[in-house]
Amino acid sequence: MTDEIDSGRLDAVRTCLDAAAGLPAVDALPHLREAADRLTDLLDETMAVAVLSGRASLRSAGHRAGLTENAVGPRLGRTRLLGGYADARGRVTAAGVERAKYDRESGTPTPEPKSTTAMRFKPRRSTT
Repeated sequence: MTDEIDSGRLDAVRTCLDAAAGLPAVDALPHLREAADRLTDLLDETMAVAVLSGRASLRSAGHRAGLTENAVGPRLGRTRLLGGYADARGRVTAAGVERAKYDRESGTPTPEPKSTTAMRFKPRRSTT
């Protein structure tokens, strides 16, 4: 595990932003939504790397990301690295992080995450 930001995912965010540049507002919206979703995923995965590396606690990672401590657990529960350590509520706790660190050091495979997608609004009918 590297302790660096995933440059490929960061480039994908930039690509979405570049696609929105210069467009009329209504046409830019889908590109900006995709950029926001990709950036959220990158932020969550980066927090997971930070806490799994031991360089940040759940609280300090949330603070550095501008989130409350209560917001960090569910977001980590959607990550590739820590999703398998989420509790029944979909939250990763300090105990889950410690278990993940132990499993990583002992070579135990990461459990499969229960869910990796955030809830999104789904309209009942299409409107365009």
